[in-house]
Amino acid sequence: MTKVSTRLNRLSESATLAMARMSRELKMQGHDVIALSLGEPDFDTPDFVKEAAKKAIDNNFSHYTPVPGLAELREAIAEKLKRDNGLEYTPEQIVASTGAKQSIANVCMSLLNPGDEVLLPAPYWVSYFEIIKLAEGTPVEIPSSIEDDFKVSPEQLEAAITPNTKLLLFSTPCNPSGTVYSKAELEAIAKMLEKYPDIYVICDEIYELINFGEPHFSMAAITNMKGRVVTVNGVSKGFAMTGWRVGYIAAPQWIAAACNKIQGQITSATCAVAQKATEAAMLANPTSVNYMKDAFHKRRDMMLSMLNEVPGIKTNTPQGAFYIFPDVSQYFGMSNESITIKDSNDFCMYLLNDAHVALVAGAAFGTPNCVRISYAASEENLKEAVKRIKASLAKLQ
Repeated sequence: MTKVSTRLNRLSESATLAMARMSRELKMQGHDVIALSLGEPDFDTPDFVKEAAKKAIDNNFSHYTPVPGLAELREAIAEKLKRDNGLEYTPEQIVASTGAKQSIANVCMSLLNPGDEVLLPAPYWVSYFEIIKLAEGTPVEIPSSIEDDFKVSPEQLEAAITPNTKLLLFSTPCNPSGTVYSKAELEAIAKMLEKYPDIYVICDEIYELINFGEPHFSMAAITNMKGRVVTVNGVSKGFAMTGWRVGYIAAPQWIAAACNKIQGQITSATCAVAQKATEAAMLANPTSVNYMKDAFHKRRDMMLSMLNEVPGIKTNTPQGAFYIFPDVSQYFGMSNESITIKDSNDFCMYLLNDAHVALVAGAAFGTPNCVRISYAASEENLKEAVKRIKASLAKLQ
């Protein structure tokens, strides 16, 4: 008889972390696995950030800080938002958390009541769905297609709105698709939302600095939307600081206060040294990390060129992040002597076991015909991975 809570039983394991676990298990058995499953930059944290952390240790930043973060960190975030995004926030409207994942959870826990609906354009980051469930909300998936670059229209969003709709939650640039919404596209969505003043928006901008097209635009910069938008960001992707665990929100004062209250009872503040490192990142010229974006851009083009030579894989051209999200449904129903590929989960397990390449099935992101390929890996490994994928898929018929 199970003794864990119903809440836990309703929660699914993160598909990305599950694939990472299976990859490690194969590696421990002696297999040469190329893991393209995790969303982690393969760069190290910039030296100037590390130096700020060392200085913080020497200066004894080893004590509790205010729950929403050090005042100087929140001031630095406010300065960054004004400098890069044209957004005016006070430090009191900013809450720093243990990663952007906690930031999103704080907001959902603060705003959702049982049965409240959250519009979730698909594909979406795997944790959105589960965080909404944990907050007793109801995810409402809105599908998109590779032909439309995985973007949803204002009309699609409006068709899904009901009297129970409380939130719209999405990312731009998007994990897993790399989709970037333009200023005009966000303005069109905002125009539609004018008719629904009780719907709030969580805009996840964690991949802001990995953007290959037109300049990043924040939805909160749209006139009449700032009081309804929670901007989520952090340093894990743009500054290669995944292990430092710092994310933040900029929000209307009452939402920031609510998140502060929740955080105060669950984790309190995040690590003081990591906060000082993040302060340095926020105050830095964002062009100081362009070398990472440039490398990702080069890899994207290389991966698209190689994947387009693999029969049955359909790609689009993502404009940000470090993922390609191809449609692999042409392989559904195909088989070799021992396995039939029924869906994207089977597709990924087949490649893990036959090619020793780890990808993540699109079903976890709400788009079951696709798989997520992370190109946050060396060019050598990426070339070898696609070579193995092509050889393994050639065995299917």
